[in-house]
Amino acid sequence: MDLSKLHTQKLYINGEWQGSKGGELHPVINPATEETLCEVVQGTAADVDNAVAAARAAFKDWGKSRAAKRQALMHAIADGMEARKQDLIEAVSLALGCPAHITEWLHVDGPIYAMRYYADRAEQMEKTEKAAHSVVLREPVGVCGFITPWNYPLHQFVGKVAPALAAGCTMIQKPSEITPLQDYVMAEIIDAAGLPAGVFNLVPGPGPIVGAALSAHEDIDMVSFTGSTRAGIEVAKNAAPTVKRVTQELGGKSPFIITPDADLDAAVRWGCEDVFINSGQTCTALTRMLVPADRYEDAVAIAKQVAEETAMGTGADDFMGPLSSARQRDIVRGYINKGIEEGARLVTGGDETPEAFPKGFYVKPTVFANVTNDMTIAREEIFGPVTCMIPYKDMDEAIAIANDTEYGLSSGVWAKDTDSAMLVARRIEAGLCFVNGGDFNYEAPFGGYKRSGNGREFGEAGLDEFIELKSIQLPE
Repeated sequence: MDLSKLHTQKLYINGEWQGSKGGELHPVINPATEETLCEVVQGTAADVDNAVAAARAAFKDWGKSRAAKRQALMHAIADGMEARKQDLIEAVSLALGCPAHITEWLHVDGPIYAMRYYADRAEQMEKTEKAAHSVVLREPVGVCGFITPWNYPLHQFVGKVAPALAAGCTMIQKPSEITPLQDYVMAEIIDAAGLPAGVFNLVPGPGPIVGAALSAHEDIDMVSFTGSTRAGIEVAKNAAPTVKRVTQELGGKSPFIITPDADLDAAVRWGCEDVFINSGQTCTALTRMLVPADRYEDAVAIAKQVAEETAMGTGADDFMGPLSSARQRDIVRGYINKGIEEGARLVTGGDETPEAFPKGFYVKPTVFANVTNDMTIAREEIFGPVTCMIPYKDMDEAIAIANDTEYGLSSGVWAKDTDSAMLVARRIEAGLCFVNGGDFNYEAPFGGYKRSGNGREFGEAGLDEFIELKSIQLPE
């Protein structure tokens, strides 16, 4: 992909590439080489106003459009994603640092599937239901503001944009400054597919400026945010005066319970790989590994081996790339040092720069043992390749430790069989649970309990977030 041909110094508003009203340029850094890939314009509050006006005008027709029209356009977008799949892979891989061969199935294949999934559900908006003497209609919520993260940028783009399009909403999309490139590719795909002007608008920029303007804007009906709990709280505060709908997918500190009867080697290996993939920058990562006390040291030895065998780099045989930025690398190093200070046993890894990578924002796959659930590394989201191994004496204690967190996004269980694992999964307070290595499912709801957010993405529930229900009372 020729980055110089992307419109990175423009905004996409009302179906046109245009300049920003006062926005500066921001470098996009390759985290594997520390070199600048390109510069991306940073939008302003005035740019948000323009985009919202375009989306509001477009909603008059798009919100009333036939489902068949929206479905056809969304399939055209999915076709465009297939045609430019390599560009999407490179856009994510270059800016995030995830090896391209992993980026393909982890970051790109699923979003293409999800775009088609929601295209085929646009027709649900035209269904009516009877409730005694009432008729229940579905209508789009309106103009939406989307704020997406840097760690799974295309995944979260499609998780918001696709159901919104299917419902008949219009939108303004704000990507992270760290990984905005795939959004530019998507804007070109959307433009080529013939989506009406103003339905989709792209305004990159910093959260405190563009994100704040979106969440507070009086002409935006809904804001959907993915990111840290801290930033999510600010989005909710900004949105409160206008009483707009807010959905949030926030942080996690997810437990992985390995039961006494589980295949220990398979469970520990899967659990470690779950944390190390994407360099640990996964909100659902199962970073607290709970192991029976009498099998604990065996599990620690397996985790050490997995970590030390993990191939680092961005090549075709590598599993784990760099962290996304120097800032994120330093945050992770700080947590590693905090773990040592608080008495956890550093089994392998650590905060030193890997010898093979003097350049790039790399952190070694790290395993901590002798972790207690009151330690900082067990309480706070590290967002790096750090596994915390915690022993438990019986299943009641394991459940208590698993649920002793302010988060509730994800969880995992590995047991001798599915039925046994299901008994444990039902007791965990989290929106997701991965049983015996089960895969992510784009047709199932995704979201968390407690401070991990509210609302759901993907599946039928993901479409529901963009729907207003109207009941019409008929004479009996």
